[in-house]
Amino acid sequence: MIEAPWLGPRIDLRPLLAKQQSAFLTLLEQLDDNDWTQPTICPGWAVRDVAAHVLGDHLGRLSTHRDGNHPLKPGDGEQFPAFLHRINGEWVTAARRISPALLIYLLSTVGDQIRRFWHSVDLDALGWNVSWAGPDPAPLWLDMARDFTEYWTHHQQIAEATGRAGLTQPEYLGPVLDTFIRALPHTLRDLDTTTGSTLQVTVTGPAGGTWTCTRGSTRWAITRGRRPTPDATVVLDSDTAWRLCTRGISPRQAAQRAHTEGNQQLTDAALNIVSIIY
Repeated sequence: MIEAPWLGPRIDLRPLLAKQQSAFLTLLEQLDDNDWTQPTICPGWAVRDVAAHVLGDHLGRLSTHRDGNHPLKPGDGEQFPAFLHRINGEWVTAARRISPALLIYLLSTVGDQIRRFWHSVDLDALGWNVSWAGPDPAPLWLDMARDFTEYWTHHQQIAEATGRAGLTQPEYLGPVLDTFIRALPHTLRDLDTTTGSTLQVTVTGPAGGTWTCTRGSTRWAITRGRRPTPDATVVLDSDTAWRLCTRGISPRQAAQRAHTEGNQQLTDAALNIVSIIY
């Protein structure tokens, strides 16, 4: 078992994969021709483009991690976020040839393979890094949870673009927030603070919770729950929290909705959390 105590307790979202996939397909099946062309919060991408992006992510995950296929690499001097943005854009442009009906079929078929893949791996084994959680290789449970949160976010984007309800029930939003908050140790990494400094973040509402980051001798580490007399506290509602972590709103907008106390260096840094490749 790979130990990564700075990331907090293990998350296993495999029991939710089938329900999430079913909800996503049900959402897409409800869309009419006009819905598929509605713009989303993703610049330049309509609903059909976001759905195609999810399919591309599924295909990339299976091809790379299951089948060992690694044909695409950043160009000379190309940073990874720029590389990812480029290949995502190339895929979405090519996928505009795919009809909505065929997209739904492919998402169903490939989604089944994604579920089987995640049930076949050892979630405690070490995998690639999750960039927003740090440069170190991460346990596969975090990579799997990252996938879950990405697909959840794209579900929300399509639902909001078409005037439909998203998956904001605590069953889904709770583990999404729990995963997003694991970006905090990496978010705080460059702060010049003393060993033992603590930051407590609370997300209110049925899907929320409290997490505490503590500065160790070499890095920050996160745990669930409260600690006595933290040096700083941040309180956010769940809607603000997930939108901040995915940059649906800016840190400045989040600060206007947040309640903060204590060390302002810590609270300001916490509101710069980002839990996507950005």
